[in-house]
Amino acid sequence: MNKKILIAASIFGLFAVLLGAFAAHGLENKISIEAIDTFQTGVKYQMYHALLLMFVAHTQYLKTSTKKAILYLIIIGVLMFSGSIYGLATNALTSFDFKTIAFVTPIGGFLLILSWIVMLVGFIKIKEE
Repeated sequence: MNKKILIAASIFGLFAVLLGAFAAHGLENKISIEAIDTFQTGVKYQMYHALLLMFVAHTQYLKTSTKKAILYLIIIGVLMFSGSIYGLATNALTSFDFKTIAFVTPIGGFLLILSWIVMLVGFIKIKEE
C-alpha cells in the first residue's frame, strides 16, 4: 500500500510543479490575473495533498485500511477539486463550459477535508503504551 501512496504522491507533486509553471508562464497573457490566482489555488491544494500522501505513506501509526481510505479520498478529491478549478480558471480558452460542472469543486473539497478527518480518527484510535 505504501508504494501506491508514494506513487500517487509523486504524480500529484510532479503535476503540481508542472501546472504551477504552466500557469505562471504559459497562461500569463491568455487569462486574467484573477484566473491565474484561481488556477494557482488548485495547484497549491494539489501539492498540499501530495505532501500529505508522503506523510501518510511513511507513518507507522495508521492502519493499512486507513491509509487506503485516505489515498482514495485524496485522489478523487484532488481530481474533483483541483481539476475543476483548473477548468474553471481556463474556461475562456476552451469550447467546453466548465461552469456546468462547477458543483464538483465543493464535493472534491469535502473529500479532501474528509481525508484529514479519517487521518485524525486513525490517530485518535492509537493505543498509547
